[in-house]
Amino acid sequence: MSLSPPLHAARRLALASGVLLLAGCASLQSSQSFLSRITPYRLEIVQGNVVTKEQAAQVKPGMTRAQVRDLLGSPLLTDPFHADRWDYVFSIRRRGTEPQLRSVVALFEGETLKSLETSGDLPSEREFIASIDPESAPREVPSLALTEEQRKALPAPPRPTPAQAVPDVAARTYPPLETTRP
Repeated sequence: MSLSPPLHAARRLALASGVLLLAGCASLQSSQSFLSRITPYRLEIVQGNVVTKEQAAQVKPGMTRAQVRDLLGSPLLTDPFHADRWDYVFSIRRRGTEPQLRSVVALFEGETLKSLETSGDLPSEREFIASIDPESAPREVPSLALTEEQRKALPAPPRPTPAQAVPDVAARTYPPLETTRP
């Protein structure tokens, strides 16, 4: 039994497709390391208020609610059933770093702060930045003010020439705002 040329070509094409599919499956198994590097994008979720050691050290018993809010920010949770309690909760999930969860509770008696309770050791500002950005090397913080030696090393500003001088304001004349009607 002989096959017609178009049917013979279709059979060869089906056989070639099957072989390629099987070869593709074998290459997927051998390239697991390549596929494991491809991951979907995941959002970085940051919630709450970061409270650092420096901020917590400034808060003292006897402060008013407004003073505590000025130092720590607005609390994440205020419970109407526990009006004398403010909860500052912070959580972050970021790719490449460990998830973090911290809690600080401010307890009040009326309008004054009674105590500030923390769940564990709070990080300093530098420790917090290092924990959320582990890939960056420690950087030197640039100085924002010039030393006296740097000021003396600056070139003197150029003196304005008479042509650059500001014209006398009193010498300016302007047209009248309204025309007078006869």
